[in-house]
Amino acid sequence: MAKIFKKTSGNGGLTLYLGKRDYVDHVSSVDKVDGVVKLDPAEFGDRKVFVQLACAFRYGSDDLDVMGLCFRKDIWIHYVQIYPDAEKPALTAMHETLLKKAGDNAHPFSFEIPNNLPCSVSLQPGPDDKGKACGVDFEVKTYLAKEKCNPDEKIEKKDTARLVIRKIQYAPSQVGAGPKAELCKSFMMSDKPVHLEASMDKDLYFHGEDIPIKIKIKNESNKTVKKIKISVDQTTDIVLYSADKYTKAVLTQEFGETVDPNGSYDNTLTIKPLLAENKEKRGLSLDGRLKDEDTNLASTTMLRQGVEKDVLGILVSYKIKINLMVAGGGLLGGLTASDVTVELPLMLMHPKPEE
Repeated sequence: MAKIFKKTSGNGGLTLYLGKRDYVDHVSSVDKVDGVVKLDPAEFGDRKVFVQLACAFRYGSDDLDVMGLCFRKDIWIHYVQIYPDAEKPALTAMHETLLKKAGDNAHPFSFEIPNNLPCSVSLQPGPDDKGKACGVDFEVKTYLAKEKCNPDEKIEKKDTARLVIRKIQYAPSQVGAGPKAELCKSFMMSDKPVHLEASMDKDLYFHGEDIPIKIKIKNESNKTVKKIKISVDQTTDIVLYSADKYTKAVLTQEFGETVDPNGSYDNTLTIKPLLAENKEKRGLSLDGRLKDEDTNLASTTMLRQGVEKDVLGILVSYKIKINLMVAGGGLLGGLTASDVTVELPLMLMHPKPEE
């Protein structure tokens, strides 16, 4: 039987059951969140039971939540009342399993996650940072209250039970053709140019997979290509109050390949960007994590066409830069050094697990 996740409130009156923690965004739709809450209403009094699903951007740890300063910004939130007068959903196979496990006095609920919400992403804390990481997270919470969402009503921690879930995306089953870029660059004090062409076999690679890049160089100039430098940049786009975009290199690798004047080069160089090489980089985007389990560099965000403007949260993209360090000969060699650079887009994702 599949694993069941449950959390009981401090007062023992509410137990939240979920059949999974990962909900897949298929781009056109997102898995439904089906769950059950078991009730022991002895001490409920005139209070009702609600369940909420919230997608929030966290930008500080909970211990800093003092003086009413909230370090969570809700991006989307939805509530249902399950006791009394429950809003009963149509029962699914997941509900049946959870109801059997929970036993008597269990109430089902269901949420649909809109597909314009971001996926779960956390920003890597610095070596000295404490508390929960900043980022986008999803949380299912059941709680006791007199009203659904009255900001003046204080809800005690002992009257809530919560589970963090993740919204994730897997690589599509069809992989597209690989990108290709080329450049022809002329130099000072040289009649003829350097041609650079770079290409990949496909447009999407899995985390931890080798990425081979085909590189062709035709050097018609009188300068020497001294080495080839390949870097992978991660761009994080934080769309909240205002758009904040920053780029961090997750891989920089130099290859000591030289191409003499009037020479050519045709070879495949392989790279592999990994989180293990970037553990100290604060603010790097990682796939959302549950507790302290291992994670990886954040997956590329895939969006349904037309929703780019509506999505809040964190959007992640990658690009590969191929850079030729070119230097002239003679006394002025160092002074007339120059670069030839092309860029290729890269999608990094996880394969869809076998059913």
